[in-house]
Formats: sequence, C-alpha cells, structure tokens
Amino acid sequence: MESNGHSTPDSFQHSPFKILRSVCLAGVCILVIVSACNNGSKDSSKKSDSAASAKAVVPKDTVADPASGPLDTALYNKQLRHLANGDSSGRWPVKTAYPNAGAILPFKRIVAYYGNLYSRNMGVLGEYPPDEMLRRLNAEIKKWEAADSTTPVQPALHYIAVTAQGSPGKDGKYRLRMPSKQIDSVLHIAARINALVFLDVQVGFSNVEAEIPTLEKYLKMPNVHLGIDPEFSMKTGKRPGKVIGTMDAADVNFVSNYLARLVKENHLTPKILVVHRFTKPMITNFRNIQKHPEVQIVMDMDGWGEPTLKYDSYKAYVAHEPVQFTGFKLFYKNDIRKKGSRMLTPKEVLSQKPSPIYIQYQ
Repeated sequence: MESNGHSTPDSFQHSPFKILRSVCLAGVCILVIVSACNNGSKDSSKKSDSAASAKAVVPKDTVADPASGPLDTALYNKQLRHLANGDSSGRWPVKTAYPNAGAILPFKRIVAYYGNLYSRNMGVLGEYPPDEMLRRLNAEIKKWEAADSTTPVQPALHYIAVTAQGSPGKDGKYRLRMPSKQIDSVLHIAARINALVFLDVQVGFSNVEAEIPTLEKYLKMPNVHLGIDPEFSMKTGKRPGKVIGTMDAADVNFVSNYLARLVKENHLTPKILVVHRFTKPMITNFRNIQKHPEVQIVMDMDGWGEPTLKYDSYKAYVAHEPVQFTGFKLFYKNDIRKKGSRMLTPKEVLSQKPSPIYIQYQ
C-alpha cells in the first residue's frame, strides 16, 4: 500500500517489510516492531481500458431521510462539478447510487493521518505522541482549507487494525489483529478533535469475509469507517511483501454489502470505504463493483515516489478506472526518498482531475 510497483506483481521489490511480531520478555507477551518501511519501483505507464462515459444519477426531487433530514442535492451536484472541473475524459462523475442523507462526500474533504500505535515507522499516526500528532494534523488541515476554501476539511485517523505479517503466526494467516484496547485508544484520540476513524485491514492469507466481521462492533459506530488494502491480499500463496497482492470486485462487493447492511440495520448515515490501489492488478473487474446509497467508495492512490510518478499512477489506476470518489496519499518520508524529489503541495494534488476528496498522510 505504500509502494509503487510494476504492473506485474512478480517484479515488485519490497524491502524491508513492515512486520509486527509477538515475543515474550520476562514472561510478558508484547508486540514488537521488527521493521516498518518498504520500497517499490515505478508503476508501468501502460494504460488500462477506459471506463464507459457516464454521469452521476440526479434525482428530480430532494432525497429525504427520516433519521437525518433531507440531502441537499443541489449542493451535492455543485460539489461534484467542482471536483470534476476541467476533466474532459467523460469518465467522472461516474454513474452511481445517489447517497442517503448524512453523506460526508463530497461535502467535505477528508484529511487523514495513517499508521499503527505500535510503530513509529508505519505512519505518522504512531510516530508522534498524540498531542504532537494532532498538532501536525491540524497544521495540514489549515493548508488544505487554504488551498480549497469551498470544501470544508474533516480530520480523520486511519488506523491499521489488521496488519499483514512476514511470518505465518499460529493460524498460518500472515496477518495480526490489533487488540481492542488499541482501537479504543485511537477512538479516544480522535474524539479530541471530532475526527473520523478509519479501520484499515490487510488480510494476508486470510480474506475479507473472515476479517471484516471481527470489527463489526466498531463499524456500527457512526464515526467509524473502513479501509481495505489489496496489496496485502495474498491470493497466490506468496508471503506478504514478496509480491503485490490483489482483490477482485467480488471482494470489494462483499465489504460494501456488509457495510450497507450495517447502515440499514442500525439507521446510520453512509459509511466510507477506502480501497488502496497503485497498480492495475491490485483491483480486477472494477466495472463490477457495486454501488449503494449507504456506502461511499474511495479509490485511493497510495503509491509513493516523485511527483511525476504519483501523477501517472493517479491517472492510470484511479482516475482512469473510477468507481465513485478518488483519494490521494502523501508520504512524509518515502516521497522524498529519491534525491531531488519532494512531497506534493495541496494545490498540486487538487490540480488532478477529478480533484481527490480523500487525502491520506503516512
């Protein structure tokens, strides 16, 4: 999820890989970070088949929801036009399910800090103490507000709740579920700034059918949303970090259907589902991904590297194969790893068409 790879997974060079392991010290079992960074190489510039041209479905009347009042359809359409300004591809806005009332996107732009509390190297969320981390997030939010004054910014914490592993573990699944106390800690930190919480899932040798239900008590909370990472979905049986994983539309559909059910059964406002992507094979059969008024899907370009590489990846694998909304990831360290490279500014990211509505910092 943090690396740019060739369009062929077997050519991916990924080292060292972020790993959490359980060890015992003085009779006490603790989690230890072995390593927490990864490398990658450039995405192929090969273009995929273009999606069919389509427009957003616009109902004639305002959509009303008894639980949270009417959806401002005029504002919704205005924001879609704002994000698509200058996009002549005809692929976006995509034909999609009109959202239920209470939808966050595209009324607000989400700016999220990503990471894991056990590691200072897996992302900025766990790199600094909470006070310092929130201070830095607030500083970034002000930059995005200045870059686009027409779209309010919603802060978020994007926490890796199931992390892929370099070793099989007791059940041979090459993934580790974080304890509830850690997720609870993230919820408490987020509450300090009224931030959303995203729980991210890296399934390893497991699958979304087994992993997503373990988070249900959190996903029933109105401020908790979900992320899935195909990079670490190892359907070929190769160890995480050796090749780039993949998910099919069927995997995404299971997750979106699951979230839609939770929303309907618990009378919630729409959930957001972030799907990470930086190569074509990471998501197969994207046209078969189902849309629901209860779920807003974000395809997040999370490759790292120099600006031109990030632009190319966004165009080829996100904007070129749209599902609903788009996201863009920025890396404080990996984006500047190459000599002479730099991290993109909010204004530069917003120049992409469509303009990303979900921003993630690692």
